[in-house]
Amino acid sequence: MNKIEAVIFDWAGTTVDFGCFAPVNVFVDIFKNAGIEVTMAEAREPMGMLKIDHIRAMLSMPRISTLWEEKNGRKFTEQDVVELYAEFEHALLSSLSQYTDPIPEVIETVELLRKEGLKIGSTTGYTNSMMEVVVPNAFKKGYGPDFYITADETNSLGRPFPYMIFRNMEKFKLSSVRNVIKVGDTISDIKEGVHAGVWSVGVIVGSSEMGLSEKEYDMLSLDEKTAVINKTKQAFIENGADFTIETMGELPKIITEINRQLSKKEPMLHGK
Repeated sequence: MNKIEAVIFDWAGTTVDFGCFAPVNVFVDIFKNAGIEVTMAEAREPMGMLKIDHIRAMLSMPRISTLWEEKNGRKFTEQDVVELYAEFEHALLSSLSQYTDPIPEVIETVELLRKEGLKIGSTTGYTNSMMEVVVPNAFKKGYGPDFYITADETNSLGRPFPYMIFRNMEKFKLSSVRNVIKVGDTISDIKEGVHAGVWSVGVIVGSSEMGLSEKEYDMLSLDEKTAVINKTKQAFIENGADFTIETMGELPKIITEINRQLSKKEPMLHGK
């Protein structure tokens, strides 16, 4: 079959939790509790990764690493990572249900894709225990994929490794990466799609990469919105995105374009 058969979505910042604020706030808090002030930009940079990998990545950032050494008199250890992650997990689980509202246009777009016969898959940087909170709460509000998987089930090999995407393909019995789209809101999402060899699409408004709440975004002037949209789009494209969309409502026309290319047996025009 020479057309798109499945779309694999990320969760926070893509389909739920506009701006991906649930984990970001907790990352800032746990480092503050450890005596280190991190910026929102630092907390967002590794977003999309498995959360323990995210903490490890933050501790490896030169500025944060230096502050850690100054405060503790030594470099960070794996035990530090484990302890920070335990605190992170506890705090996130207690607040996560509040960050499960579907992002505008997601429910309608998914419904449209299902009517076209597409499978709706998903991957995430959350763990199984976190998804046990997110999935039922999002479902009550109208969003639910046909399948979800976490890195708990891929030997903790989360993004940017491609294995969660391959497990979606296995579940749906899909024969080719050419017929699959990955949609996400972080650089890790884009790289996950690129590494899997599927079509990689970055969604801009509501994304962690943009980093604004819905209220903050709505308060921007038209020129300011254009500037942040262009900046986010450029970051996705520089990291290998085949397409970007401002909002989820644009996804069907992207699928139509990819299907046109596939039907003509044109080469995959990655980066176009």
